[in-house]
Amino acid sequence: MATEVTIARRFNGPPASANGGYTCGLVASLVEGDAEVTLRSPPPLQTPLTVTRDDGKVLVHDGDTLVAEAAATTVDHEVPDAPSWERAEEAATRYAGLEHHEFPTCFTCGHERAAGDGLRILAGPVGDGPMVASTWIPGSSLPAEDGIVAPEIAWAALDCPGAWTTARIVEGGAVVLGRMAARLDEPVTVGDHLIAYAWPLGSEGRKFFAATALVRRVGGLVGTARQTWIAV
Repeated sequence: MATEVTIARRFNGPPASANGGYTCGLVASLVEGDAEVTLRSPPPLQTPLTVTRDDGKVLVHDGDTLVAEAAATTVDHEVPDAPSWERAEEAATRYAGLEHHEFPTCFTCGHERAAGDGLRILAGPVGDGPMVASTWIPGSSLPAEDGIVAPEIAWAALDCPGAWTTARIVEGGAVVLGRMAARLDEPVTVGDHLIAYAWPLGSEGRKFFAATALVRRVGGLVGTARQTWIAV
């Protein structure tokens, strides 16, 4: 049986389409366990999208256009230690998007979003290495139930830091999310003190590979993701 989902305008990435991580998380919620989501076309905003299942996959269409597909997977890559809260705070002050950003109103990493509206995860370089990091405290305006933030918001938080570790390789060129697989070990709660960080996994032509993680300032791993980014 087909169902529908609609992505609210608040959750944009580029101005006219949805944030990739948010979209992937929304689709992943229809898959049991870890999920891998491939974005086939820019996810439209404020548009009812049809959800169907076929041979174990979840398919999302805008009319005849395939927007995304998802399937169960296993996310088990090695996660390096997170930088300290203080180092992540310092890294955010060197966020490259403050100098140039193709999508400055992105829900996750847009510095032009008001505090409490977007996530404002501004992942900058940690020291001289390829890792980027930012602090994040989820606010009360986010979709949540009994203080637990909706999983698609956690996916959004795991999204954009990966772009900024690949963007350093692309020398400032724009990248868009093509594929994302994530595992959430613990729920994100309103008021959590979290560190979002990312590291590169190599490249192949126009494709750039990265991984991201969320950890609590005091506590363990909340979630991790692997990603494929496409240079525009």
